[in-house]
Amino acid sequence: MGKAAAARKLASAAAYGGGGLSVLGAGLYGVLTAEAKLARKTIGPIHDHPPPDPTGWYGRGRPGPAIKVALLGDSSAAGYGVDRVEQTPGALVASGVAEHADRRVYLRDFAVVGAKSSDLDDQIDRALPIEPDVALILVGANDVTHIVTPATSIRHLQEGVRRLQEAGVAVVVGTCPDLGTLKPIAPPLKQVARAWSRRLAAGQTIAVIEEGGRTVSLSSILGPEFAAAPALLFGPDQFHPSATGYRSLVTVLLPSVLAALGVIEDDHGLESLRGEGVLPITDAAIQAVKTPGTELGGTQVGGDRRGVRGLWVELRHRRRHPETAGETPDEHDEPDQPARGDGTDAPDAPAEV
Repeated sequence: MGKAAAARKLASAAAYGGGGLSVLGAGLYGVLTAEAKLARKTIGPIHDHPPPDPTGWYGRGRPGPAIKVALLGDSSAAGYGVDRVEQTPGALVASGVAEHADRRVYLRDFAVVGAKSSDLDDQIDRALPIEPDVALILVGANDVTHIVTPATSIRHLQEGVRRLQEAGVAVVVGTCPDLGTLKPIAPPLKQVARAWSRRLAAGQTIAVIEEGGRTVSLSSILGPEFAAAPALLFGPDQFHPSATGYRSLVTVLLPSVLAALGVIEDDHGLESLRGEGVLPITDAAIQAVKTPGTELGGTQVGGDRRGVRGLWVELRHRRRHPETAGETPDEHDEPDQPARGDGTDAPDAPAEV
């Protein structure tokens, strides 16, 4: 079976609850488990202190009502490894939304260092009371390093996206990055981690779009720029991004968050020169995994959401937004905003791994 066919089979099976570890023998699974433990040891222990908490109000002096953003997922969402709150992905996203929407923004960070897809349910329980306009989710890397089956990971993500969508929350998911590019992960886990994370990303894409969300491919940790400058874009553990790396990450995610909020319009149509177009869902998911920054969302062809090969998906390569300077959040409510005690109080600190 070719790579594309294998990815399509696993992605489709995982998205619909099938799949598993059938691709691995028991002996290889034992080796991978040992390698995963070694990789986590190489990365090092999680710091006792959590990342800076970006929860708060952004866009000082801009009009309301505020756009509410919920940030969910793992350490890549929380901004593990940075020292200042304005360097976190949450602060960068909220600052960018405030700037481009010319609105006040309230962001609450529910992400937890070390979280897997199975932890999303609790995070969503905490997020729904604030009635967010959009939820940004970054999750999947810990599922791979802890050898969680793709089917299990994708089922948790799909259920979470369904809950958010049913509550009227727009959802943007940054899919699992290609962990085969990371230095702390050694062979044979490196080769399997690459295939596993790419197939997980394809399955995540299918599941999210099935539930009405949109995805952004993070692929090989934003591609050649990270490979060319690992000392600049990775932190000291060579696993988590540096402050510069998080800024680069947000330039890819922010356009899709703005589109989900309706702040920017798809007014230029799809451009074939940029590799954009409409494809059946599995083909689009596999193509997106190969190209960092690719956004996928459901669409219609001839008035139908589905063709003979499943959902129709619009594949788009949005132009990155220039880097936005992150603000330090204002922790105090503005007069026209909801008072504390309605679910917008400061979040709990991330739990240790």
